[in-house]
Amino acid sequence: MTAGTVSPLSADPGNEPVQDQLQQVQSLYPSRVVLTTYPSQHGINPIPLKWGAKDPAERGPVVVSRNQETLGKRNAMGAGGGSYCIYRALAVAIGALTPNHRPDFRLTEPTNKFGPFDAWCDPEKIVSMDPWGHAVVEHFDKYVEEGTDVRPTIAITKAHIKLAEIDDAISKGILSCDGDIITKNGELKVVKVAAEPVWYLPGVAKRFGISEAVLRRALFEDTGGMYPELITRPDLQVFLPPIGGLTVYIFGDPAFIPDPTKRLTMRVHDECNGSDVFGSDICTCKPYLIYSIEECAREAQNGGVGVVVYFRKEGRALGEVTKYLVYNARKRQEGGDTAANYFKRTEFVAGVKDMRFQALMPDILHWLGVKRIDRFISMSNMKYEAIVGSGIEIVERVSIPEERMPADSKVEIEAKIADGYFTTGEVPTAETLQSVKGRNWDEIAH
Repeated sequence: MTAGTVSPLSADPGNEPVQDQLQQVQSLYPSRVVLTTYPSQHGINPIPLKWGAKDPAERGPVVVSRNQETLGKRNAMGAGGGSYCIYRALAVAIGALTPNHRPDFRLTEPTNKFGPFDAWCDPEKIVSMDPWGHAVVEHFDKYVEEGTDVRPTIAITKAHIKLAEIDDAISKGILSCDGDIITKNGELKVVKVAAEPVWYLPGVAKRFGISEAVLRRALFEDTGGMYPELITRPDLQVFLPPIGGLTVYIFGDPAFIPDPTKRLTMRVHDECNGSDVFGSDICTCKPYLIYSIEECAREAQNGGVGVVVYFRKEGRALGEVTKYLVYNARKRQEGGDTAANYFKRTEFVAGVKDMRFQALMPDILHWLGVKRIDRFISMSNMKYEAIVGSGIEIVERVSIPEERMPADSKVEIEAKIADGYFTTGEVPTAETLQSVKGRNWDEIAH
């Protein structure tokens, strides 16, 4: 289906402002608007993409570009850049970026080598990211040279990070400056991996126990029909969703991660901007994150390796607006903010208490080559079960120490423990939950 040669901006031919807009659009894009494509359509000949192939050359690059040269060659749906694809569109619209810009990837190669591991070639082990997404320059340069718009979805770099909390841990003797993992100035040396989501739809559907047809239709409907080829192109099995990705922080030598003779400490952390960045004390997110960084650094100093995986799943993937609405409802409800009603308020607003659905989370662990986690710093049964269910052993589960919990966060923690979260302490009773209360509305009013 196409929109022909008439722009949706068309109106009265004598309307000069509209005609000016038409000229601007046509200077950026072809006048013929392609709304969607079909497998048997003339000119449609996708670059072969075989998910799970052992040889990257046989697997092929992921191509989502819709420009004139690649529209028929595309082998995936969606847009590069994850949730930032909209900002790219804005940059093009205002003239800050040309639609056909091609990145110069010289000198951008990974600072460290990862894999390949067996899981990279298993179409069921990794379904939510491209295992070869960091290797565009290495394996798919011929496509780039031919003018095909192929872009990395994974980047690997090195950095130093400086945190006031780590300085505090050093001053208290919790950590020491060894010059290797922690510099004499208290900076943590890390290797960082950033990954954007790339979904192999048959594998994602299987992971959740649903049909691919249902998955495609739900994605189409709940993005406002943004990607019609989810419906019209069943031959395209890869989708780049417009959502946030993840970052991995590695403390110590990344080569130790798959090494069974080395200990691995790990935390999988889901984004909480209010706590992680701004220190809100209504939850334990930042204290848990800092504690995990300390433990990962300590593991590396002891000859092992530490890994923190940071997912962009704000507010349990419900979003920050929903999270704040829930905060208000919790504080204003009759009887105050109690652990007994913690999940109820979320369900009343969002319909579910959690949309992170950790089924896809272990993919990054398989990409890293993880086979065993010696210390898993998390209370979440959802995360634990997803990891163990994917074939990775967890030797020890570690919960946040009691003294690290902010007072107002007790509501969250006690509710989660009662709901089945891991703890080494007592599980609260229904009566206990009623008595666990956070600050009331008057106490936090300004």
